[in-house]
Amino acid sequence: MGAFDINIRSFGEQAIIISWPDRVEEAILDDIIAFKTYLQETSFSAKEWELVAAYNSLTLINNQHLIDLAQYEESLSKAYKTISNSKSATRWLWKLPVCYDSSFGIDLEEVSETLEMPIEEIVRMHTRQPYLVYGIGFLPGFMYLGGLPKTLETPRKAIPRLDVHKGSVGLAGKQTGIYPQESPGGWNIIGNCPIPIFNVSKDPPCFISVGDRVQFYEISKAEFELHQIEAEVGIYNIEKQEWNG
Repeated sequence: MGAFDINIRSFGEQAIIISWPDRVEEAILDDIIAFKTYLQETSFSAKEWELVAAYNSLTLINNQHLIDLAQYEESLSKAYKTISNSKSATRWLWKLPVCYDSSFGIDLEEVSETLEMPIEEIVRMHTRQPYLVYGIGFLPGFMYLGGLPKTLETPRKAIPRLDVHKGSVGLAGKQTGIYPQESPGGWNIIGNCPIPIFNVSKDPPCFISVGDRVQFYEISKAEFELHQIEAEVGIYNIEKQEWNG
């Protein structure tokens, strides 16, 4: 730990934000998660603090008290520079089904034309490797997944839709992701995942964490309808395995 220059500053009255170099890199995210794990294991208990990692920052939110940055800045900086080892957080690879039928992949034809690539090849490329969860936000449970093949990089839509269906799987720039609920959105929709990503009645509401990986696999429309019913009644078993790199 201590491999990067970090910046520590106040983030409102009840939060501190620690910033790493402004780059999207797996090594930076790994460093952030390792430091987050160390802080959670030592002086930042879940009872009082919420720690949120994303891309190149770690936000420490105090749920009970106002924060005086001076009380924490030096100790956080010293800990980051001197702590050499920390127990690694368990990271998971989640395998999620996606139906790429044209009734769900409403932008597949347009993406195919833009990329000059057959739809079958788009699906093959989209499902061939895991994606790293760099951040969760915009909507509760909305995962920003990095590692999209360069050949699938697609600009956001010039005019966002007012209503994107829950479960929609999209492409935007260098990323892919799933809309966890209905919302406006400007990503190019290529399919739909029948498994709910966010459920406020569960703990945690989002079963996937920053630093995990997600890999999609193709299913038919009939399989989509079956998995949707299984998910609704709580009998769908999400496939996962520990990720060791």
